[in-house]
Amino acid sequence: MYDVVILSLVEGGSCGRRVPALHCADALTSLGARPETVTAGSDAEIDEVLARFDDPFGGTKYRLIIAPETDGQLRHIVRRLVRRIAPPPSKRPADLPTHRTIPDLAALGILPLAPGGLASRLGLPSEPAEVAEAVVKGDTRALDLLRHDGGSVTLDGVLLGAATESGAPLPFRGRVEVDDAVLSDGGDPIVAMCVANADGTTTVDGLPLVTAADPADGVIDVAIAVPITHKPFLGKPRLRFEVRRARGRAVSVTPHGDELPFLDDGVAGTLTRKRSWWIESKAWSVYTLSGRTNHDGL
Repeated sequence: MYDVVILSLVEGGSCGRRVPALHCADALTSLGARPETVTAGSDAEIDEVLARFDDPFGGTKYRLIIAPETDGQLRHIVRRLVRRIAPPPSKRPADLPTHRTIPDLAALGILPLAPGGLASRLGLPSEPAEVAEAVVKGDTRALDLLRHDGGSVTLDGVLLGAATESGAPLPFRGRVEVDDAVLSDGGDPIVAMCVANADGTTTVDGLPLVTAADPADGVIDVAIAVPITHKPFLGKPRLRFEVRRARGRAVSVTPHGDELPFLDDGVAGTLTRKRSWWIESKAWSVYTLSGRTNHDGL
């Protein structure tokens, strides 16, 4: 039977919500698995856990459940997994598909410790007993992964732009390219931009940027919102937003300014130079209950 590690992270000196992990461990035991709960507080401790799976990845004995409080925590562990398996360009395996830079990651169980995250939007099991059943008896679902030239990964999506304390958007300028399409040459005032894999970053203040993001379709959905002043023949000028959309395998953003704020899977950062994302089609997978479908139809 399976040895299953339930891995959670320590942030801010707190062990987080450990009760669901303990309930999941009890459910795994009742299903005949051998569970272990581990709380990691550093990259070294995460890597120590992941090292146990280096040999069995692709096999059947070991399985891993990640218990994140945020999408950022889930992304962080997936990033550590990618760092372990990504081959250098000079040692690219001959059997690696031409559209991929990494081999398949081992399937992961996800035990969300807070509602409303990526696991919920994907329609994955969320109760500890359901997660345990999915890992031991369920199916796997392959999903796309975004990598970027800054060395990290994106599971859900990225929002780029800033706002004042009152919520008013602060336009930025930059060149935005999706494959061979240019959404902006740098001359437009962009009030919001999203790079979407799933649907968590597709709407800003009620404005739909991307309308049908699919985390398993092999493409990135990109959108920018540009303010346009409409001047009717009679009446006052009115401001509206033009949304420009494109889909492709890669996107690049070159900001024309000092810093461009962003949220990547909910984690804040700033861009000061060109950043490129590309799709790793169905590079990671998650355990799900047999017949379980996504709540949003993704």
